[in-house]
Amino acid sequence: MTAMTKEEERELAKRLVAEIGRMAEGADHKLRFMEVCGTHTVAIFRAGLRQMLPENVELVSGPGCPVCVTPDDYMDKAIAYAKRSDTIITTFGDMLKVPGSKSSLMEAKAEGADIRIVYSPLDSIQVAKDNPEKKVIFLAVGFETTAPTAAATVLAAKQQGIGNLYMLSAQKLVPPALRALLDDPDVRVDGFILPGHVSVITGTEVFQFLTEEYHMPGVVTGFEPLQILRSLYRLMKQVTEGAARIENEYGSVVHAGGSPAAKHATDLVYEPADAAWRGIGVIPLSGLRMREAFKDNDIERLQPIDVPMGKNKPGCRCGDVLRGIVTPKECPLFGKACVPTHAIGPCMVSVEGVCAAWYKYGQGRFSYGR
Repeated sequence: MTAMTKEEERELAKRLVAEIGRMAEGADHKLRFMEVCGTHTVAIFRAGLRQMLPENVELVSGPGCPVCVTPDDYMDKAIAYAKRSDTIITTFGDMLKVPGSKSSLMEAKAEGADIRIVYSPLDSIQVAKDNPEKKVIFLAVGFETTAPTAAATVLAAKQQGIGNLYMLSAQKLVPPALRALLDDPDVRVDGFILPGHVSVITGTEVFQFLTEEYHMPGVVTGFEPLQILRSLYRLMKQVTEGAARIENEYGSVVHAGGSPAAKHATDLVYEPADAAWRGIGVIPLSGLRMREAFKDNDIERLQPIDVPMGKNKPGCRCGDVLRGIVTPKECPLFGKACVPTHAIGPCMVSVEGVCAAWYKYGQGRFSYGR
């Protein structure tokens, strides 16, 4: 298929927006569609898609940023491990500024903790090889997208006989979180823009419960502005028809069954477990814990650390933002006490955080022109 020119993209975008507006005219309430993925949130803001839509069609952001939903007590544990003289922490860079109850990994690093940024969990293997006298702990935070690589790291360490590599796991699963949102009386959405990266691993079948149990439409979507607009068009069409289907706007890489190899690696190392989500609470079977066969790689089993449950920070509405109940600008701290250089809540820390996106892009840019 021949690629469209910029002018053709603009014209198609205008037609899609016009059609979305036409269908929205008959709606008896303001339609709210939630993008679940943090990368979608950033893409929507960067392209200014929110401003293109009619007034009675609203995009709200959900708990699709893994850093943002990681609770304080996990960060407190990570900081406590980091302060041990026999320990090296490896982590993705966006975890450094995430606030715990009293401090952050960046502060611990400034105080002398050995904390190293890696670009893949697999990088931790070399760190462990180079430092056999140290415990190397990778902060395994993420969704279904990153869990297979963390699992592959554990399997590779076993195969290579590396005995000093551990995981501090806080992996999360998206479908149970969507169920929790739909069971929450304070959350109101009319459809989901479903995550593209996660769906590459899981496939589309895991989202069928949305239609079967909640009569809720969903569209798996890529990250280009036109893909997102097409997904909104599909959602609007379903709402107009009174239908509820799981559709795939990212068919070039997402298939019904997902990636069998990635799911197999994850299943070998991890099993579902209850997990705490910032702003939502404990969701049954929404996380991953390491199986008994891999307990020697689970730092919490080998050397458990008790930390008090984190308390909500006064004024911070991160939890309400993550559930799509309020927008960041409705938080009294947004852009004042809470800014990227001094974040109160994690939604302002991660590059995928909705507060960070609102702060960086403001009302967004209209990339297709008017």
